[in-house]
Amino acid sequence: MRLIGNVLLWVLLILMAAWAVLAIYFADLPAALRYVGAVLFVAASAAALLLVRPKRKAVAAFLGLFAVVLVGWLALPPSNNRTWQPDVAVLPYSTVQGDAITVHNIRNCDYRTETDYTVRYYDKTYRLSQLRSFDLFLSDWGLKSIVHTLVSFGFEDGSYLCISIETRKEVGEAYSNLKGFFRQYELTYVVGDERDLIRLRTNYRKGETVYLYRLIGSSREVARQIFLDYLRCINGLKTQPEWYNALTGNCTTEIRGHTRPYAGKVLWDWRILANGYIDEMAYEVGVLDRSLPFEVLKPKSIINAKALAADQDPEFSKRIREGLPGM
Repeated sequence: MRLIGNVLLWVLLILMAAWAVLAIYFADLPAALRYVGAVLFVAASAAALLLVRPKRKAVAAFLGLFAVVLVGWLALPPSNNRTWQPDVAVLPYSTVQGDAITVHNIRNCDYRTETDYTVRYYDKTYRLSQLRSFDLFLSDWGLKSIVHTLVSFGFEDGSYLCISIETRKEVGEAYSNLKGFFRQYELTYVVGDERDLIRLRTNYRKGETVYLYRLIGSSREVARQIFLDYLRCINGLKTQPEWYNALTGNCTTEIRGHTRPYAGKVLWDWRILANGYIDEMAYEVGVLDRSLPFEVLKPKSIINAKALAADQDPEFSKRIREGLPGM
């Protein structure tokens, strides 16, 4: 048991050291300081763990070094004032007057290619009492076990408001799965027209497969509460930015955070992290249409061909849903 305990302790210490080195390496500091800081941390940690005795003092010395890095990392402030890429430069927000909710800065980009587009925005007023559906999109770019998730709220007039939880990238910045763990990107909620957020992934990006599911099993009142919860968070980010985190604050964990207070079936499951299987989990708990076996439902929920055919049709949202199970 002592041997197992020592092995587990060393594994934990090595993982903590690796995290700290990467946190220093990705810090918002000049390159020379980042490199030197990472090397110094490795040297100081090795000296503490290998040279200091007894062992508890060695571990205490290492924990002190780790605490310095952790405190510095936690102190990094997110910001809304950077040179943002055009597609995430303008933040959405909403105003509420009774049943009428006006959403401002709904994005509707005019795409020529994935990277060549004109950013456009519009405002639209929705009636909360007319919210009728809550849909889930999964966009698989080839990893299968990891996908991008989006939600869309449908209203009685046939309009849909789509929300994509993303990294807010600066000009010249690209997304890195590894950097996503280290406070490198602010969190943003892109509120958009489906002709923007969905068509980008079906018609312009290569190699993405998009699935669309109608979420059922909850009352319209629950859907309205979830919608309002999203809007509260969106308004909050306009005044108080937050960090994106690839593990704890990503496109799927945030969805769970919005639905958990109102939907009793949203339990913790490993598939929330391996979110390429989130539709399977939703099927098992009964929030997807179960008139078909899941192995049949999933391929029938692919909308790429429908989206390519609809393209810039004003009825894009209606056409991508035609013939889908549960619609």
